[in-house]
Amino acid sequence: MFHDAMRDEHAESTLRSDRHRLRAFLQFCDEEGIENLNDLSGRDLFQYRIWRREGKGDGRQAVKLVTLKGQLATLRRFLRFAANIDAVPPELYEQITIPTMKNGEDVSDSTLSPERALNIIDYLEGAQPGTRDHIIMLLLWETGARTGAIRGLDLDDLDLDGTHPRFSGPAIQFVHRPDQGTPLKNQQKGTRWNRVSKKTARFIEDYIEYHRHNVIDDYGRQPLITSKYGRPAGNTIRATLYRVTRPCWRGEECPHDRDLDECEATHLDKASKCPSARSPHDVRSGRVTFYRREDVPRRIVKDRLNASEDILDRHYDRRSDREQAEQRSDFLPDL
Repeated sequence: MFHDAMRDEHAESTLRSDRHRLRAFLQFCDEEGIENLNDLSGRDLFQYRIWRREGKGDGRQAVKLVTLKGQLATLRRFLRFAANIDAVPPELYEQITIPTMKNGEDVSDSTLSPERALNIIDYLEGAQPGTRDHIIMLLLWETGARTGAIRGLDLDDLDLDGTHPRFSGPAIQFVHRPDQGTPLKNQQKGTRWNRVSKKTARFIEDYIEYHRHNVIDDYGRQPLITSKYGRPAGNTIRATLYRVTRPCWRGEECPHDRDLDECEATHLDKASKCPSARSPHDVRSGRVTFYRREDVPRRIVKDRLNASEDILDRHYDRRSDREQAEQRSDFLPDL
């Protein structure tokens, strides 16, 4: 019932995350013999917090404080819903205390620097122009979009000739289509047009002509990014990033002093094991950092990446404190 209720307000990715986070709580209840929410007490909730903090459940591995915070917050939302339908006492959810994070503890410091991103794009442009890998990297970098948005693009979402009356150049449209397997994280608010460069548009055209599989998805749509079976899964885009961000993949020397003949990360299905491998989220943070360094107005970045300024500042801007101070000084009068 909780998942059905959340379906009206949240993207499928959020629902999957909630299911995963509540799995440990279900395991705890099973081990403690709790079979009815009517038997759940504040003491049980405190014991669950300790049980989870000590690494019980989910493979018996210790969890980070930020992970514990997320799981307790989801459990709190569930119990609040349960209270609304008279399944638990109204105040029970208040007995879950959410851990307080110290400054920066809940923020990942992983990113793909703008310099590395551009080097990878240059390599792909020379070695594999117009391939799926090249287009995925180009779109992630140029638009700063999330994986789901890139995966959900159709041929009909492209205006590569720049004929749209609102634009003077090529553009693509991200569209929220929850009933057809391609929702956007911010739902209808995420639907937007993004301009792309003429060079990127030309490479997309080459991809469509020479490398794109002529397939349709389960809903009769023509996806831009394809596999020979149709629209690829989101993990395909993530795996692409892990693969192309490894230095050895581009023929560079391993910065981790690994023997490439023995390194497991050289295998495609183990690419994420490379310490230099980066995710699509890291590309997004690298793009925000690039915009910040170029003093692009915050409102423009917010609209283009479809995220609040607070989220962009907290989770994506990877400029050093020194960089930010130097940039501020450019706008301040000399003392």
